[in-house]
Amino acid sequence: MENQYFTSGELDVKNRAFLSGDTVKVSFFVRDAKLIMDEECYFFLMASMRKMRMNIPLSYTLEFFQSVFNKEVIERGVKNGIINFQVFRNMDGITLSKSSVSYYYEIVEMNDVLSVHERSLELDLIKEINVNNNLLSNIRVHSPENIYGEIYAQENDLDDVIFLNPAKRIARAGTGNLLFLEGDVIKVPKQTEGAYISPLMENFVTFLHKNNLADIQEHEIIAFESQKAEEILLISEEKGIFSVGKIRNKTFGKNRFLELAEAWRKSF
Repeated sequence: MENQYFTSGELDVKNRAFLSGDTVKVSFFVRDAKLIMDEECYFFLMASMRKMRMNIPLSYTLEFFQSVFNKEVIERGVKNGIINFQVFRNMDGITLSKSSVSYYYEIVEMNDVLSVHERSLELDLIKEINVNNNLLSNIRVHSPENIYGEIYAQENDLDDVIFLNPAKRIARAGTGNLLFLEGDVIKVPKQTEGAYISPLMENFVTFLHKNNLADIQEHEIIAFESQKAEEILLISEEKGIFSVGKIRNKTFGKNRFLELAEAWRKSF
């Protein structure tokens, strides 16, 4: 079902997502034929729409999205997967802030959204371009940097790239956030550094903190520190959870993060 998609109405290419990249993206998660973390994902969607000054319909309640996803996704047989959801602005308003919105989403099925993918990733730092660290850098909006990074990764036989911010510190990967494990400390780049807001990651680190399984620290992380980590985890809202196996000539383990992720998975 990975290639199936759903929309709120008939798709018209004359919309601002297609013409201007005027869209916000949020992922919802299905596990064992149930929505999980749906409230956190819903509030992230609302916050993202407000930041982009979108006109939020009164019908866009949590119950509305729960009903849509249950009917169009779960009742159609999807037991485990990620719903990559986009809201985009139409071209029917007197002003942009009063334009109506429509949505589009597609489903990526997988065995368990909370499990770490078996294959470890190879990453590298990209220095030709950087990502910003302002209010809009934390939400998933159109990003030419991500497109450039994806092409760079493909041309260099990489799985993803690590973006730096204008201060040359680590912000995030192209597809998600990075967590760096050193001993019992997990360092996470601050959102003010350009990291994404991530309900999936926040749920994971909150679980670890509440159960005293690791010391979670938000940091400003210089590029060299990526080589000091013992293990690195990439949490992508749109693709899932991956261990990072290699950055340049440095290889990384994954056993500790696998143990932590397994404990988190079993808590649901």
